[in-house]
Amino acid sequence: MEFKPGKVFLMRAPEGVDLLEFVNSFAEKNGINTAIVKGIGSLRNPVVGYYSEETKSYKKIELVGTFELLTLLGNISIKDGKPFAHLHVTLGNANGDVFGGHLIKGAVFVAEVFIQELLGEPLERKKQENGLVLWDSEGI
Repeated sequence: MEFKPGKVFLMRAPEGVDLLEFVNSFAEKNGINTAIVKGIGSLRNPVVGYYSEETKSYKKIELVGTFELLTLLGNISIKDGKPFAHLHVTLGNANGDVFGGHLIKGAVFVAEVFIQELLGEPLERKKQENGLVLWDSEGI
């Protein structure tokens, strides 16, 4: 699929909000259907997920404490008729240990977020045979 660049948003997420909920809410309020998301900062008590092919579900990895948000990378597309942020994170602790995965939740300590809107036919997510809800690839 082909897109043209739309608006670019740079923002600081408020302390204490859930980062995933913040991005989803921002996209819905601003009519963003397709976008690229990036960011840096710090999250408290984040939960990341690792998808198991065997169980067809996410294994939750619950981290306790405050972690540097070394990388936030993802996208926004449409799921069930609403904007849906699919975000991955790389997180670091005070010892330099690194954790990563699919962001399930995490309270913001500080977070600077970049959203690049993409204009064109919105990408829509649909459940696939492997259990994941992915972009519909028909016609691509």
